[in-house]
Amino acid sequence: MEVGTVSAAEASTGSQTIADIVKLAAERTPERPALKHKVGDEWRDISYADLGEAVKEIALGLVDLGIQKGDRVSILSHTRPEWTFANFGILASGAASVSIYQTNSPQEVHYVADHSESTAVFAEDAEQLEKIRQIRGDLPHLEHVIAFESDGKDDHISLDDLRERGRQRSDDEYEQRVADVTPDDVCLYIYTSGTTGPPKGCILTHGNYRRVVDMTQEMGVLGSDELVYLFLPLAHAFAVLIQFGAIDLGSTIAYWEKDPQKIVPNLMEVRPTYFPSVPRIFEKIYQLATSNAPDKEQLKQAVQLGLKVRLAQQRGEEVPAELMEKFEEADKALYQNVRNIFGGRIRQCVTGAAPIAPEILEFFFACGVPVMEGYGMTETSTVATGQTPEDFRFGSIGKPLPGVEVKIADDGEILLRGDNIFQGYYKNEEASKEALEGGWLHTGDLGRIDEDGFVYISGRKKDIIITAGGKNITPANLENGIKQNPHVSQCIVVGDRRPYLVALVTLDPEVASEETAEIRNSIQETLDEVNSKVGPVEQIKYFAILPQDLSQETGELTPTMKVKRNVVHEKYADVIDSLYEQGQTRQAG
Repeated sequence: MEVGTVSAAEASTGSQTIADIVKLAAERTPERPALKHKVGDEWRDISYADLGEAVKEIALGLVDLGIQKGDRVSILSHTRPEWTFANFGILASGAASVSIYQTNSPQEVHYVADHSESTAVFAEDAEQLEKIRQIRGDLPHLEHVIAFESDGKDDHISLDDLRERGRQRSDDEYEQRVADVTPDDVCLYIYTSGTTGPPKGCILTHGNYRRVVDMTQEMGVLGSDELVYLFLPLAHAFAVLIQFGAIDLGSTIAYWEKDPQKIVPNLMEVRPTYFPSVPRIFEKIYQLATSNAPDKEQLKQAVQLGLKVRLAQQRGEEVPAELMEKFEEADKALYQNVRNIFGGRIRQCVTGAAPIAPEILEFFFACGVPVMEGYGMTETSTVATGQTPEDFRFGSIGKPLPGVEVKIADDGEILLRGDNIFQGYYKNEEASKEALEGGWLHTGDLGRIDEDGFVYISGRKKDIIITAGGKNITPANLENGIKQNPHVSQCIVVGDRRPYLVALVTLDPEVASEETAEIRNSIQETLDEVNSKVGPVEQIKYFAILPQDLSQETGELTPTMKVKRNVVHEKYADVIDSLYEQGQTRQAG
């Protein structure tokens, strides 16, 4: 991947582990902005030199506290510069970093901190400190609490105090600590978000993450002069890989303002070139971009026109003058407005963590905003397949990264092998053996590989619905279809061991405050359209609109916005039963 005159390979720090990436990047480009964050109404830069200094001081501060190589140190915070300081400081000290979602309850925080036997924890502010206080008596391994924003109490030390302790120690000690870290040492313990049970701690080494950073660079995912906008939680594998890769190349990362309503304003202010996100955010931006569009047929024609021209240009073909004239008219009327929502400079967006409707990807590509779908798991050090605007297929999750092997098992399950595969689950040998059977990672996802090597996912093994008639149905495509309705936030299709399918739908609170006859009719029209594309057995017979949207706070979503189907099924069992009773009543009538 060439960015300007510097290739990604030339821009890389060339580190052997993640422990020295910041040190090497700071030495190479000390004045370049590493991070951007908002203070009041102003975006401020943190240079690579300042990042390097912060990481060194935190690493030595941890050494001063007695943190030993291999100790676990947790971080409980939103995405912000201090999270990055702490994470790289932990790794440079020789310890392993443990991520805890800032939205977790005290009980969930306890599970991760206790299971990982964390010796220290970084807590963001008074809210997160209070969670630690509630559970500290039940954390026998926890010795130190460090606060990014201290509330003045004496049961913790501030980040500034930790850095001051670090300044009292020698640079030689820092150099030695960094040098002592090997590719085989544990880098991160990332706990899965637990859609089907208690979180499992994935053990990921420095070698795992250094190798996957190399793989993404070889594929050309990130460039050396990118401005990355990052709102994803750094506790999640997706965000942390983006950070590792961007800093290794000397790019700049801009952090969001901790408010979902600020994502689009931030994009327009920061004007990033690279935006990694999850489907729900692209779905919302799609709804925003199309809310004032002309009728459906005109919008469809504009998308088809944009696709035709951009794909022809990509193939190096000459576009007829008449077609180009229509394209330029559509650009002024629609495409450029969509690009401006993203700030007007986007080179590439990436979506992962859940399925996304191909129609959304086609829309953005037509408008000049390539949204590339990738695939991976925490167990694959974030990613296993990917694609670029130069080599992609709509609806595919891309090709295997260089060095990653993919094969399809007899039952359709996707199996993976490569240097990016994790070492197992911490203190869970049985689950590790089950996941890594025969040297291959069993992903739990079903899919296929086409003749050009592109991989496609059809659904999750555990999500497959087997109706009372024995029909196997993957709900993802049906759900994505219904979510195209501008009023809909979430859709969960139900029908396991039932005679037919029904759906639970939630309204997007930003679009609709309550159910109305007009909204219900609109959703029914979308449902009819979705049903028209599938056979009778796969059609959804009835739907119910739930009283509120799904959320992490109410337990139905993971921190990365994946639906916990078992929780939804249990919580709304009476609603599901009523839909089937409704069907029986109609049949009897």
